[in-house]
Amino acid sequence: MKINIIEKRKIWYIISAVILLAGMVSMAVQGLNLGIDFVGGNKITVQFEEQVDIADLREALNENGLEGSKIQELDDGSFVLKTAVMDQAKQDSLMADLNAKFGALEIVSSGLVGPSVGAELKKNAIVALLLAVVLMIAYISFRFELHFAIAGVIALFHDIFIVVAIFSILQLEIDSTFIAALLTIFGYSINDKIVVFDRIRENMGRVKKDQLSGIVNMSIGQSFTRSMNTSISTLILLLATLIFGGQTTRIFVLAISIGVIAGTYSSLCIASPIWYEMKMHLKGSRVDSK
Repeated sequence: MKINIIEKRKIWYIISAVILLAGMVSMAVQGLNLGIDFVGGNKITVQFEEQVDIADLREALNENGLEGSKIQELDDGSFVLKTAVMDQAKQDSLMADLNAKFGALEIVSSGLVGPSVGAELKKNAIVALLLAVVLMIAYISFRFELHFAIAGVIALFHDIFIVVAIFSILQLEIDSTFIAALLTIFGYSINDKIVVFDRIRENMGRVKKDQLSGIVNMSIGQSFTRSMNTSISTLILLLATLIFGGQTTRIFVLAISIGVIAGTYSSLCIASPIWYEMKMHLKGSRVDSK
């Protein structure tokens, strides 16, 4: 497939810059919609004597002014409710309402989740991300070359920032599963980029600079069908999970779906052009790849 990515690279840069700039403005103006995992709230585990549908339970919480609460059904049939901060009177009122709607219930456990838990989550996520970056740079530099590693990591952060930007713009709630989604995107996205990098390396020997754009375009074209097929098949599964998977997995699946789209786009239109830019700035009339 003949593709002209390199000559039009400024268009791809502008598209990405517009999305990222909109995200930065959104984060500056309205910030991120952090869930109770980060801002704190009540965590209550309840066991009903009768079987309760999770959708009905969520509706009951909404009627009590607890929209956005998280509900998790455990294997033993009990439910973990994560709500905004409630005083004892509000919690008692909620339990009385649930008792009236669904029958007798037992409060297995009840406690307050402090924002310090969210701070710990963020800290661990940053540490994991930095460790992944260091290991990826080391591996890609050893397997390919440093320029491929730098281009790949820049494109990876591009993907992560796009996901965060869209969540900020749309004010989608961010919880602990969102952090897991970002780390998953980081691992998934680099695979697609390595495929393109490997094709570039295979097509290169020692070439003149004026031949480099043609080599990169050809390599992207050879990888295009594989990248699109992989991404589309993944998105079909994610779409099915998004529709039928329930509320508890929605944020996770939605974040990964956006990340897969951003990752495919950056693998073809951002990572390779960035590598091309770095190679073109090297001294000499020829460039080579290990």
